[in-house]
Amino acid sequence: MRNDLHGVTLEAMLTRLQAHYGWDQLGRKIDINCFISDPSIKSSLKFLRRTPWARAQVEALYQSTKFAD
Repeated sequence: MRNDLHGVTLEAMLTRLQAHYGWDQLGRKIDINCFISDPSIKSSLKFLRRTPWARAQVEALYQSTKFAD
C-alpha cells in the first residue's frame, strides 16, 4: 500500500488544508479549539505535534481531500 503522506510535513498538510478550506470550515470538519479560537498555523502545529488523536484527524482529512493541482 502506498503511503500518501510520505515526505509531507505536518506544516505542509496544515497549510494546504487551511488554504483549501479556510479556518472556519476546517474548524467545522475537525472540531478542535486551535482551528476555532484565534487560529494560526504556528499555534495549530504546536497543538497537533503533542496531540496524536488530533494529528490523526488532520492526516485523514488531508488524505481524503481532493486538491485541484
